[in-house]
Amino acid sequence: MTEQTRPAPAEIRAFRAENPKMRERDIAAQLKISEAALVAAEVGISAVRIDASAVKLLERVADLGKVMALSRNESAVHEKIGVYENISAGQHNAIVLGENIDLRIFPSRWTHAFAVTKKDGDEERLSLQYFDKTGNAIHKIHLRPESNVEAYHRIVAELKLEDQSQEFSEAEASFGSDEDGEVTQEELRDNWSKLTDTHEFFGMLKRLKIGRQAAVRTVGDDYAWKLDNAATAEMMHASVKSGLPIMCFVANNGIVQIHSGPIFRVEPMGPWINIFDETFHLHLRQDHIAETWAVRKPTKDGHVTSLEAYDADGNMIIQFFGKRKEGSDERSEWREIMENLPRAASVAA
Repeated sequence: MTEQTRPAPAEIRAFRAENPKMRERDIAAQLKISEAALVAAEVGISAVRIDASAVKLLERVADLGKVMALSRNESAVHEKIGVYENISAGQHNAIVLGENIDLRIFPSRWTHAFAVTKKDGDEERLSLQYFDKTGNAIHKIHLRPESNVEAYHRIVAELKLEDQSQEFSEAEASFGSDEDGEVTQEELRDNWSKLTDTHEFFGMLKRLKIGRQAAVRTVGDDYAWKLDNAATAEMMHASVKSGLPIMCFVANNGIVQIHSGPIFRVEPMGPWINIFDETFHLHLRQDHIAETWAVRKPTKDGHVTSLEAYDADGNMIIQFFGKRKEGSDERSEWREIMENLPRAASVAA
């Protein structure tokens, strides 16, 4: 939508008032604006513009106590309830290694932020919401009944910006490309076979100039094999049944949010498959999954196996591993689950 045809803040608020039960992302899509523009229209009413620095947030966030941390992409929403602890914050990378809240943060992508107050009957729901330059949500922190509200208001006062305008113009996305280079399968397999740690994988892709999905499609089925798109739900149910602790990663361009531990309650609802546990909630759009892969990577402790689901544009929606201790081999129960998931049917010529 051009600047001439995009709705004014008052029009955005009017549309929201007319559609009180519509989800925010759906309202933004309907109006052809970003979610940040939707929030900005409430500045001075129920929202306050604050400094978007991830480092400044991380210097203060532990004071909030127990909260819900939410990170999402277009197809998966990852929610963890806990406290921000064991924080290491730098300008290029930041880490939160709490018992429940586990994050890998890329601060340069955090561009806009708001403190938001929502009325729910007589209750006020308070949150801090962070967005990239295109207006897509990176991370949100929702206060809970046991959170420190005084600390929240202090943080908002400290981070409040002079600019409290309601206007918001989205920048064009330019976060780099996964354009494939000329790497051969032999070269890819040679580099893949020499991995000693899963954290080396991204560096290998970057060095070879090959996208992640292209790599798993190319490397050969001893390292990556295509699964039926029902495999993610089957893996979840199998993990519940076995009591096996797993790791679940959901990422966008500014953050990776991780769950580590067993899961207990898996429920489908329409196109969504959901996890509803005490401190972990996951909402995954199964109808957005275009390809699912089991991926095997060598490490110095033996190979590890992940489940990776991709959307129609080749973006990785979600990734799962079996939880393991550093220096230990992959759990045999996880390996068994992965090797018995239904494989994609081969297409006849």
